[in-house]
Amino acid sequence: MRKKNKKINVQGSEITIIAANEQDYISLTDIVRDVENGLSLIEKWLRNKNTIEFLGIWEEIYNLNFNYPEFEGIKNQVGLNRFVLSVKQWVQKTNSIGIVAKAGRYGGTYAHKDIAFEFASWVSPKFKIYLIKEFQRLKDEEQKQLGWDIRRNMTRINYRIHTEAIKENLIPPEISKQQISYVYASEADRHIKSMEMK
Repeated sequence: MRKKNKKINVQGSEITIIAANEQDYISLTDIVRDVENGLSLIEKWLRNKNTIEFLGIWEEIYNLNFNYPEFEGIKNQVGLNRFVLSVKQWVQKTNSIGIVAKAGRYGGTYAHKDIAFEFASWVSPKFKIYLIKEFQRLKDEEQKQLGWDIRRNMTRINYRIHTEAIKENLIPPEISKQQISYVYASEADRHIKSMEMK
């Protein structure tokens, strides 16, 4: 089943978050959507020496298949007037996993949250703070939901175990349906009272 994209609202901008490589990737395209010449900012950011160094270090830590020799070649050209680098070129040349370019309905440039926060800081430190805050709020809600799902599933499993144990150990085969219902009800009452005493 395909995971649903998530959205957060950061200072009036709707930011899409997708799952890629089993991690959260934040839309850089959405971050600059309402900024003048926004889309060109992503490529300008990619031509920055500090950005390339940051991306190289991130990939070196998290990407076993990072093409380090190709990265060194890119790093040596940063700062030259003729140096141009798109997201697709970066991904193809270095085998990067930190940034992805997607086509289609939810197309655009997405980056791992670490990289997206770095990019947001380059665009606007204030925006970065609010992006982190909203992202964390989303993660907190997901954790609460996960905890509720786990408790619900444990309750269902415990109920099934409890009713099977009653059926196998406390209900003689010769009693009526009404008597069976009474056994289940009295066992449920006993279980509730024992839980209340704890």
